[in-house]
Amino acid sequence: MTGRDRKTSFSLLGIQKMTLEMTETPLASPQVQDLIKSGEKFDVVIVNQFMNEAHYMLAAHFDAHLVVLSTIGSGPMNNYLVGNPSLPSVDRQMAINHPKRMNFYQRLTNTLVSIAGYVLRTFFLLPKHADLTKRYISEEIDFYKQLYNVSLVLVNSHPSVSDPKPAVPNMKEIGGFHVGAPKPLPEDLKKLLDEAKHGAIFFSLGSNIKSKNLSVETRNTILNVFRKRKETILWKFEDDNLPGKPKNVIIKKWFLQQDILAHPNMKAFWSHGGLLSTIETVYHGVPVLATPIYGDQAMNARLAQEDGYALVLPLSDITEQKLNEVLDEIIFNPRYRENVKLRSKIMRDRQVPPLDDAVYWVEYVIRHNGAEHLRMWYADMPWYQYFMVDVFLCIFTVIFVTLYIIKKLCSLCCCRCKKVTRKVKKN
Repeated sequence: MTGRDRKTSFSLLGIQKMTLEMTETPLASPQVQDLIKSGEKFDVVIVNQFMNEAHYMLAAHFDAHLVVLSTIGSGPMNNYLVGNPSLPSVDRQMAINHPKRMNFYQRLTNTLVSIAGYVLRTFFLLPKHADLTKRYISEEIDFYKQLYNVSLVLVNSHPSVSDPKPAVPNMKEIGGFHVGAPKPLPEDLKKLLDEAKHGAIFFSLGSNIKSKNLSVETRNTILNVFRKRKETILWKFEDDNLPGKPKNVIIKKWFLQQDILAHPNMKAFWSHGGLLSTIETVYHGVPVLATPIYGDQAMNARLAQEDGYALVLPLSDITEQKLNEVLDEIIFNPRYRENVKLRSKIMRDRQVPPLDDAVYWVEYVIRHNGAEHLRMWYADMPWYQYFMVDVFLCIFTVIFVTLYIIKKLCSLCCCRCKKVTRKVKKN
């Protein structure tokens, strides 16, 4: 493995340690413990999935059907639960963020990281979750048996914003389920955007990343660029005071993001590349400048750039010249808006609204007592059987033994021929 791949493996281990803490904290809380001991009954337990397999065992404890919600779409972290195809030749690992069409080296590193992730999950993460299950939920639950007892997986993806992927019958795409019709903006904000002659730019790094924590140098660089631009800038800034703020910049601790993106004067969205924000900006047809910080953001940003409606500018690469050039490219090159409008049309062209679809399938699971008929029987098949490692080993062993026997027979025949030849010559 290269140095980068080793670093990726260590980051995977770090993420898994972090998610263990995130899994244990709610289980240990008095409220959840009271619920576990309450004896209440539920038809379905819906778990938001992110390396928190111990939470799945709540469904077994309450004798309910398990529905897993993946807010980051389908991938190696949830495909294994329902036997969904997940090949490292095409299914990119979030940790290394390769392009769609990987070359040989990228497929090699993607495979190595996939193997590392599998080993860490199987031999480090899952045993820890089995311990958490016994400690906080019940000692009677067979963790590994219940792990694959998943009735339905709802994934927050859609071909308009994600790679098209295969899906088994009990995995359903509901990307955009959180997006709805825009609500009226507050009068002051509506007036501001209506009167923005040169359009507006919305800058937000999401709810978890605080732009007030950007370095003073980076913040001043951004302010210098904004000061020279004609657009009105809405900046989600988590403080009441922003030193050096120009007149065309409006700061607030919180903006109604979807309602702002729906305004016709919105020219660009400077985002962190989170999936929910990406879905919202595609739905409302606004080009994106993406500055990914962590997690799935780099992969979302890269995919958006590959699909032609975004440009990626890493935080470490921000300079006045570069930032200004990228904003000009996104705002004044019509292809970015054309591409995002096309994606918006694809996202909106649904037979059923995604939230209604999600509700339907959850109720379907209840109506059909877990919908066993949708599940893939091989979901819990050992990996060496699933990938036919045992079959190929058998075939190669037979071939090797056959070739070995042929070689020995040939050697024996050659030796006999040599002996006969020597004897003839001697005679």
